Amino acid sequence: MLEEGTPIFLQIAEQLSADIVDGSLAEGGRVPSTNEFAAFYRINPATAAKGINMLVDDGILEKRRGIGMFVVVGARDRLIQMRRKEFAEQYVDPLLAEARRLGIEADELIALIKQPSTATTQTNQPISREEGEAS
Repeated sequence: MLEEGTPIFLQIAEQLSADIVDGSLAEGGRVPSTNEFAAFYRINPATAAKGINMLVDDGILEKRRGIGMFVVVGARDRLIQMRRKEFAEQYVDPLLAEARRLGIEADELIALIKQPSTATTQTNQPISREEGEAS
């Protein structure tokens, strides 16, 4: 799981979020402790705690004194809603802006999305002799 370039505490928070979204960690389920994370990944417990506490601050996890950390009921829906917003900002908004610049109308854009391009459907296929020749 641990990747170069991204802070470890962020990777822990992202992994826990992904596990909640995909159902690996159920709402109401117990989350590994900071010491369990620290031992498994051979990191400082404070680093693990920082990642977990990010999700506590976001209302995704809750501390139960003396018992551990647990996924809050409603956390999955909340994370999905947050990810959809991020998806729109990161992918859809730039797509729409570029479509406007190119003069692509909404129905044409929808058709492009529904119909995979020939570049993605014909990967690794050689160009036929006729296609490669100049006209």
